Amino acid sequence: MSSDLADLNARPLPSWYDAAKFGIFIHWGLWAIPAFAARLGSITDAVKADYDRAMAMIPYTEWYANAIKVAGTPSAQFHQQTYGDAPYEAFREPFLDGLKAWDPTAWAEVFRDAGAGYVVLVTKHHDGFCLWPSGICNPNQPDWSSGRDLVAELASAVRSAGLRFGVYYSGGMDWTFNRRPMKTIADVIGSKPGGAYPAYAEAQIRELIERYHPSVLWNDISWPTGQSRLNALFADYYRAVPEGVVNDRWLTNGLAGRLVKFAPARRILDWGIKRRLRSRPQSLEGIVPAPVPHSDFRTPEYARFPEIQAKKWEATRGMSHSFGFNRRDGEADYAAAETLLCDFIDGVSKNGNLLLNVGPEPSGHIPEPQLRCLRFFGDWLRANGEAIFATHPWIRAETSTADGLPVRFTHKGENLYLVILGACPGRRITVRNLDVSGAATRLGDGAPVRLVKDGPDLILELPSTVAGFAPAFRIAHA
Repeated sequence: MSSDLADLNARPLPSWYDAAKFGIFIHWGLWAIPAFAARLGSITDAVKADYDRAMAMIPYTEWYANAIKVAGTPSAQFHQQTYGDAPYEAFREPFLDGLKAWDPTAWAEVFRDAGAGYVVLVTKHHDGFCLWPSGICNPNQPDWSSGRDLVAELASAVRSAGLRFGVYYSGGMDWTFNRRPMKTIADVIGSKPGGAYPAYAEAQIRELIERYHPSVLWNDISWPTGQSRLNALFADYYRAVPEGVVNDRWLTNGLAGRLVKFAPARRILDWGIKRRLRSRPQSLEGIVPAPVPHSDFRTPEYARFPEIQAKKWEATRGMSHSFGFNRRDGEADYAAAETLLCDFIDGVSKNGNLLLNVGPEPSGHIPEPQLRCLRFFGDWLRANGEAIFATHPWIRAETSTADGLPVRFTHKGENLYLVILGACPGRRITVRNLDVSGAATRLGDGAPVRLVKDGPDLILELPSTVAGFAPAFRIAHA
């Protein structure tokens, strides 16, 4: 594989990734010990409500090490009351000591049974702590990695369960190299470390590739080297893992990125962002990274694309407002499994995958509300997965029933699939503005369905009342 950008971009997307549709993200680290974050709602809510401290007020518990640096925040107050003057580093030993009960094989079985095709583990988040015994020395924080190879153990378990394994790496941020507290979006953009960090990050990514051959190389925030050096890294990765894929969060530094390292430039950028929020508050919903010179897929976070996309994408989110485990999350803090499933089906109809996050407790136990959601996904996909796996977007993504329920389309070969996003009482379903014909079948039980044309609409006449949520149908030779 050449490092020429045109050659990288001409490489076709590996078919396994498009076919898989559903992956599991895992945020698990030292932050799971305090498991605390401010509660202003979603990350978008936090930015809108308290912009000047937004990055210390977001609901992501994995940002705890930054939040406690900002005086007066709920996290700083909680830390002082609970742990006194203990530094964040004090969580290292309790976290590692708690791993005795962790069973990676049990995790892999849960993910497989949920219908996932791949798993992406956070190997190093912004706190810089590595979940593998890295041979690359951190010059600012020695022994800042796990002696136990958690990455290798999970990779082996996941692959034994028949799933692909990928790694997340925080390339654009490492708080052991830049310890300045971050409060605003401009602080985040300007926080990418220089000095020894670019070589350190590249060496660690190459170590992850060499040791674990990840099928997904998922970088976060941005990337600290120049573009040509990054292109060479991509080429080497594709040679090592011919069916590997990379995401879109590899933005390298241009002039604007270098300028925003300076406080005056950050103040100007923050002023512009706040002005935009006042005039167009709806313009910020979730996170949608900007396009980069090369990627295999895009990664909207707590957001989705509203239309079919030509380029493959992957929605990523937690089941609650946080990725990392938050001990204060109750049932009401978790999105309903039905909502998450509908969002997933909607994304698939528009050329998207879903990377749904699991945030385990320090011991490795996955909280029951998260397990319950995964079981819900697994039950639905076992009955209806034909309408999801290895499908492609149809000529349009959506319509609705006469009762106002959303309908989503996918197709595979000569089969058209309809999924109704809700519960459908009765034995007649009118689908608006649909003109197709063929042999129709209800997935799950294989019951035949009669199709009746009604003006511009199509009526599905069923042999029995539809049971369950989000029924799916196949129309052959459509």
